[in-house]
Parts: sequence; C-alpha cells; structure tokens
Amino acid sequence: MARFYDARGNIYAVIAPDALRTLGVPLPQSPTEAATGRHTWTAQAVAAICDWPAGQRPPGSKSHRSDGLLVGPFQDTAPFDLLIVNTDGTLAERSGNGLTIFAQSLKDSALGTDSAPFSLRVHHDNADMPSPVATQAVSATVDGVNGFWLDIGAPTFGPQAVGATGAGVGKAMLNEREINRVERIAALHPAWQTSVFVRVGNPHCVTLMADVDDLPGFANLHQTELNAALTRIAFVAGESGSGDPCPGGVNLQWAARSGPNRITARVFERGEGPTASSGTSASAVASAAWFCGWVQAGLVDVVMPGGTAPLRLIERDEQLQQVQLFGTARVKA
Repeated sequence: MARFYDARGNIYAVIAPDALRTLGVPLPQSPTEAATGRHTWTAQAVAAICDWPAGQRPPGSKSHRSDGLLVGPFQDTAPFDLLIVNTDGTLAERSGNGLTIFAQSLKDSALGTDSAPFSLRVHHDNADMPSPVATQAVSATVDGVNGFWLDIGAPTFGPQAVGATGAGVGKAMLNEREINRVERIAALHPAWQTSVFVRVGNPHCVTLMADVDDLPGFANLHQTELNAALTRIAFVAGESGSGDPCPGGVNLQWAARSGPNRITARVFERGEGPTASSGTSASAVASAAWFCGWVQAGLVDVVMPGGTAPLRLIERDEQLQQVQLFGTARVKA
C-alpha cells in the first residue's frame, strides 16, 4: 500500500496506481487521462492516503499527515510516469523533494538503477506549462550521504514566466537588476518589497531581503491571519486562492544571504501552505539569488527549517543554463 517518505522534513506518500484503485479511487488507466481528469479522483485519494486516520492526529499537527501524494509509476521501466497530488487536490508540475522521494521509492523497489540516469515524467493539468515535465535523476553520494542529483533544467525569470498579471505587479531594483514589487506581498511586511518571479518547472515568487531577521518564522507562517493572506496569494484561483497575481497559483519563498553562496529561506507552497523544505523552492531561491548577483555559479546551499539543500548552478555565456538539486530521502518511521 502507500509508503511515507521524509526528505528534509517534507513528507510524501507514494502509492502505485493499481494499489490506489484497490481503495476504490477511480484513477484512470493512463497518466495523461489521470491528469486531465484529476477533479474526478484526487480529493478521494487525498482523503484515503493523506488524511489522518480517525483519532490519530497528534495535537498541534498539520491537517494532513503528508505534504502530498505521489501516484506512480505507471510502468516498470524508465521513463517513469507519475502524478504529484497536493493536499488540496491540485496537481504540481514538479517537486524536488517529491521527485527525490519517488526516485528513492523506485530504488527501494529495485526499479531504479544505481548508476545510470533515469527520467521521471510528471503529468499535470496546468495549461501554462507543457505536460509531462521531465526530470533526469541519477544516484550519487555527497559528503557521505546517499541520494540523487536531479536535473531541474534552466530557469526562466519575470512575470510572464509564471503567468503573473494585473496591476498588483510593479517594478523594483535590486543590485542594479530590474525585478518586481508584488503589492499583496509588500503590504504584509515593510521588508518584503523586492521579489523575483522564477519558473523551474512550476511557478515561484522569491522575495529577497537584506536581513535574515526579516524572514518570516516557520511558526508565524501557520498563524491564522498571515496564513490566510498567503493562501489567497499562493493557491490556485477558485481553489482557496484569489489568482492574484498568478491565476494558476504560485509558490512563495523568502530569502536572505547568510554566507558566501549560502541563502536562508522560508517556503509557503501552492496547494499546501507552510513547508519545512522544498527542493524546487530551493532551486528557485538559488536561481533568484544568482539573478540578483547574491551568489555565483557553482555550489550553493539553501538553508530551510527542514534542512539544507545543496545545488549546482551551471552558467554559460552569462546565462544560467542548468540547475541541479541534490536530494536524499528515507522511509518515515
């Protein structure tokens, strides 16, 4: 049945399509049909797998026992198709920690290889991004830790990259680079005035600040008033969100420099909310920091409450050509 994995405090359940169907979830046979028809099955899948069993929710815990659900693989050989289901029933185009967990689950089931790269293909229903979104994974060891390098690809920057619209997106400057001021974020804190829109498979808005002390505390992101305001910004329009500035929702990050090529960050995920760590968010933070001249190409560490994510930024002709994320995951006890 479903297995729960932990990747730097990010928890996902993994379940094979046939196993999900045995629970009565009407999952279509193909991943493409499952993505386009997600309204017919994702809510039932989340309730069956991600919700706490009756009477077992620990005091003070989140409303779900995982940050999402990984459904796949739909075949026994690479490339491996999967769907990333957020706890609000929407689908994500990519999740660094989710893909790390899925790669580890393939290795645990002897489907993944120890040395050769293999492709993970995420199917989704977001009209502003082609489906599926492919990510190359390869087993690796970093500082004695076994895990996977994921090829996140080349980021794109600016409001058009994430589908941001409306009068609430203005211009700002940071380190002589033109970036953006997002009115609904800027109104929440005087230090949250400069943001960079980044797409790394899915959409992100990284708010940059000079002082680590101006980052929101992880506990503060759960407080009712701030949580509600950020939900309206981040979540998909019509599904708890307002679609402002991004009708399809957007992942939110806050970032500050904490050392050479080292960034400290907080994360509020579209479709989920406050998250201890996120691989694609770390990739977006590192990319935004590079864009503004905060970090150089090469190895970059992004520090989040759930742990530190190592990344490699590959630059060519003064352009960021590739972002690689190292992830590690273990079965949750």
